Amino acid sequence: MAQFTYEDVGLKDYKECWDYQETILEQVQADKKAKNGPTEVNRFLLVEHPHVYTLGKSGDEHNLLVHGDFLKKIEATFYKINRGGDITYHGPGQLVGYPIIDLEYYHIGVREYIEKMEDAIIATLAHYGITAGRNPGATGVWLDSDIPAKARKICAIGVRVSRYVTMHGFALNVNTDMRYFSYINPCGFLTYGVTSLERELGRKMDMDEVKAVVMEKFNEIY
Repeated sequence: MAQFTYEDVGLKDYKECWDYQETILEQVQADKKAKNGPTEVNRFLLVEHPHVYTLGKSGDEHNLLVHGDFLKKIEATFYKINRGGDITYHGPGQLVGYPIIDLEYYHIGVREYIEKMEDAIIATLAHYGITAGRNPGATGVWLDSDIPAKARKICAIGVRVSRYVTMHGFALNVNTDMRYFSYINPCGFLTYGVTSLERELGRKMDMDEVKAVVMEKFNEIY
């Protein structure tokens, strides 16, 4: 199997990056159509966004707890988008990954794709000595998910799949400003907390190093 073609986009406006994903998605689908079958053409964007809240197509807008002038005050924007899942936050210090790949080429379905994404993030956290796992009934990567009073989410996942080609992806809290999560019910949950690598380890993380580990773990899993 081909390894992913990674592109470090740096800090990029959410809408600009969303449009960029759509352009790549069309290119991958065109290659599939030309071949009349699976394509090994794949892209994997790594990016940080300015402060933004995004709501999935099945999400509840009431999970955004602030509006209008307050969003401007905290320099945040809001978008309703075409991925699954509810509301989430993206911002500086958070590593966002957008794999745009053909699931047919990798012989996997959507559920297995999400599980592989979770596995790669769990392996990334293990590299830093953090034990993470899944929370039954909820996507993403969690810490202490078996202890309701301590369960906290460190990585959110929301994807869209069109003709077996993926877009959107994961958001791993690295050096994230966690105050921004207080303005939403993250992923629609009222009772669970959120956390970051920085908060768990008590030190600021080198983002380039974290990106390198993430790329290594995704390549290993695929």
